[in-house]
Amino acid sequence: MATEEGYSAEEGYAAEREYAIEERPVDEEISMEAERQMRRKARLEEMRREKSRRERLYKWSVPVMVGAAIVIGIGIGFSAAALSHQDSGQETLRVNQEEEPEGDVQKARHVIKGPVTQAGGTYLPRDTFSAREPVREESPVSIESPMPDPAPEPLGGVITTANAVFNLSEDTQGFSETILSEYGIFIDAQSGAILAQKDAYVRMNPASMTKMLTVLVAAEHLTEEDLEKTAPITIDITDYSYVNDCSNTGYELDEVVTVRDLFYGTILPSGADSALALAVYVAGSHEAFVDMMNEKLVQMGLGETSHFTNCVGVYDEEHYSTAYDMAVILKATVDNPFCRDVMSAHTYTTSLTEQHPEGLLISNWFLRRIEDRDTHGEVLCAKTGYVDQSGSCAASLGLDNDGREYLCVTAGSASTWTCIADQVELYQKFLPATEAVAEDTGENAS
Repeated sequence: MATEEGYSAEEGYAAEREYAIEERPVDEEISMEAERQMRRKARLEEMRREKSRRERLYKWSVPVMVGAAIVIGIGIGFSAAALSHQDSGQETLRVNQEEEPEGDVQKARHVIKGPVTQAGGTYLPRDTFSAREPVREESPVSIESPMPDPAPEPLGGVITTANAVFNLSEDTQGFSETILSEYGIFIDAQSGAILAQKDAYVRMNPASMTKMLTVLVAAEHLTEEDLEKTAPITIDITDYSYVNDCSNTGYELDEVVTVRDLFYGTILPSGADSALALAVYVAGSHEAFVDMMNEKLVQMGLGETSHFTNCVGVYDEEHYSTAYDMAVILKATVDNPFCRDVMSAHTYTTSLTEQHPEGLLISNWFLRRIEDRDTHGEVLCAKTGYVDQSGSCAASLGLDNDGREYLCVTAGSASTWTCIADQVELYQKFLPATEAVAEDTGENAS
């Protein structure tokens, strides 16, 4: 049987085999690329299955936890009953312990590790001389140690060591019916007074408001010298963003980006690619950085009410916070001068790279959309968030016309514009209006 080229099928097969032998190196490269793509697809599929598993687990976690609590309660009851019948007259073994030295010798033990002996007012390790031989000291020789080089200051020169404290009072109001967000809090940052709140202490998902803590932790572990260093956008970063449907800065695979750009990319467009690259640069891995974030929450006094599983804000049943806690994190973030600059930028152009020779123009759309609204002042800093489980949310810092600062956090809104409208209403209600505005609206400016 002849083919269209005019020779037999067997001859055609032989020619194909010879061609395959001649082009084997190319075929091997194709095969290696195909295998790499298959491994990547397998990894993506595994990430999707893990995401689905977390969502299914969340649906069943509540009834399981209730059942476990009932079983534990029954077990405690039986244990208490059994202990009450034990013979209270049983003798306990006592171990004679060597008494601690008293006076100055005991104090010295806190200074020098190991046993110490008092000799002529000088405390030395016991194995350096015999305690039974008197020791006569010569005139002490003063040896000046070289002063260590001062540690470089962290970005902004500030490290938050305690949480801000905001207080409810008899004057604290609830949200009006026209504010549709499910959770929220509005605070006079100068006095610490909570002016209004709605379920501010109820656990909720903070979504990308999480990234405020991401930049704060990164800033406290980096210096000015780090800002011009670079970090790559790896395939693990792009895959994580793709699987979890994250917003991104717009960087491409293997693009090398400055650390400064990563800060702005994390906040303005809420870029998961920037946040992940920043986390890996600081801690070596995403997981290690998340540990640092949770340590920071404990340090700030928020460890019992907030816990994060990622630096992006991706939904997870163990990734949670409250509106009150997010206000505390917002205050700590804007108190860091470098982070405040990042949080207040309306637009930013990234550095030039091979993939983006003109840079990327990125924007904080919350600030750009609210800047034309009348808030009786200015909304200076903001970070938004959204996942299905949280709705639209935002944390912002506003100033009245006298420069007094206010903190506003809302979450659980149906849309971005509803979220903005809720925040505008809160600012309008609690920030004093100017005389011109008061006259136009009929308000008493006093």
